[in-house]
Order: sequence, then structure tokens, then C-alpha cells
Amino acid sequence: MRQAVLIAGPTASGKSALALRMAAERDAVIVNADSMQVYDGLQVLTARPGPDDMARAQHRLYGFVPPAERFSTGRYAAAVSNLVADVAPDRTLIFVGGTGLYFEALTKGFTNAPEVDPAIVARWNDAVAGLDEDGRRSLLAQHDPAMAARLKVADPQRVVRALSVREETGRSLADWQNEGHAPVLAGFALERFVVNPDRDVLRSRIRARFEAMLDEGAVDEVAALMSMNLDPDLPAMKAIGVREIAAWQAGELSRDEAVERAVIASAQYAKRQRTWFRHHMADWEWRTG
Repeated sequence: MRQAVLIAGPTASGKSALALRMAAERDAVIVNADSMQVYDGLQVLTARPGPDDMARAQHRLYGFVPPAERFSTGRYAAAVSNLVADVAPDRTLIFVGGTGLYFEALTKGFTNAPEVDPAIVARWNDAVAGLDEDGRRSLLAQHDPAMAARLKVADPQRVVRALSVREETGRSLADWQNEGHAPVLAGFALERFVVNPDRDVLRSRIRARFEAMLDEGAVDEVAALMSMNLDPDLPAMKAIGVREIAAWQAGELSRDEAVERAVIASAQYAKRQRTWFRHHMADWEWRTG
């Protein structure tokens, strides 16, 4: 039976270091499971593995999507399926990242819902902004009662996705899910871990890492990205740090203000990740590092 290790965790949790240790022990292939690290041009800012890490183990599905594109969970699943066919069956695959929907595609399957107009997604993002979970569930129930009943947790990402698909297609996301695809890793023997350090430790790591990014090329990466004049609603343009560094370089923020805003945004993102993992990965093995 083929073997795979799944390592999830919030940003700056140390999950990539764990993946490298395991890869060295098992001569395994490390596979990206982070929706920001798929994009080219943002190696430093998205904390993609650097040259030294790439030399220690084979890494796949990092930095292979142009920042002008949108990369869906369906495309990720297809890329993994191709990778699985390409890697020798006796080699362990180690999936590491912080994108819960990618892990669900690997272990539970994924929906075949079509891409949604970004303008629709933006409108629903605005609509749910500031709502608590009860408010989000109530809003979803007005437009898609089937999905409102199905969701265990009405987190913003899932609610916006359901509302957007409903508007775009006229069908409930529940219907699309019922027609979904099988798990990408069906038939694999799986080891599943969530790396979850103490909150204060994580906050300290987030700050130190972002400060280091500024010294290691993140400013140049953002300048190059901004020179492409891309749609600001593209996922790559929403990577944490892009707006903050761009505002600093434009003279709209001081360096310290840019750092503080990026650290706050990263900490908020980590909190959302941890909440998602608690609700969807409670049966995984949890560890602090």
C-alpha cells in the first residue's frame, strides 16, 4: 500500500521543518499543500522552501502557478493526481501546508463546482465581513438552506464559497458536493499530524519571520509583483505582506507600521487556521512541533 504523511498547521508553526526531518528519515517527496506557496514570484513572502531546503529533499508543487492566474482546489487535486502517477509507488509522499481545503481534497474528496466570477466573491466577502458565526449562518440560510444545514461551522471562507456558487450557478453547493470526486489519496495508508504551537510562541515566530523576510528579498518580490499591474483581487495579490510592503514603499506607512499590520494579519490568519483545524482535524495527531 502506498504511504503518505499529511502535516497541517498554521502559518509559522514549524510544519515545514517537521516535513524536512521526516523526508530525510524516509527518503520521501515533500508536496506543497499551501494555496499561497503555489504562486511563482513570492518565494520569500510566502515562506516557500529555500535553496538549502530544496537540496535536502525533493519538493513538488511549489511556485509553479503564475501570479496572474487563479488556482482552485480542483486544479490542485488534478496536479496531485498527476504527481502521484509520476512518483515511484515505493516513495512516501509528505504533504505539508496550511490550506484546509487542500487536505480535504486529499482525504475526503472535493466538489466539481465551476469557477466563480471574482466580482461575485468580492461582494459576498463584503456581505459577511463583520458578521459572527450565527450571522453568517443566518445569511447563508436565506440563500442556500441546504448548505446552512450541512456546515458544521459557518466559517467565512465556506460561507462565501457557498453563497458565491449559489449566485453563479443557481444551484446549491450541496448539490455540487453530492456530485463530487473521490479523495485524491484514496487507497493510501495515511499518517496525519497538526502542528500547533502555543499561541504566544506562534505570535513571536510570526513577527521574527516577517522581519527576516524584509531582509531576505520580500521588498523586491513585492515591487516586481506590483510592476505587473495585476488585478488586486487575484489571490497572489492578497498574500499577507503584499499590501503592507507596497504601502510602505509608496510612503503611505512607515516600516514599523507595515510590519505591525502584517504581523496582525498573519496572527489573525493563524487563528482562523487553528479554528478550522480544530473543527475538521480533531482526529489527527496534534503536536506542538
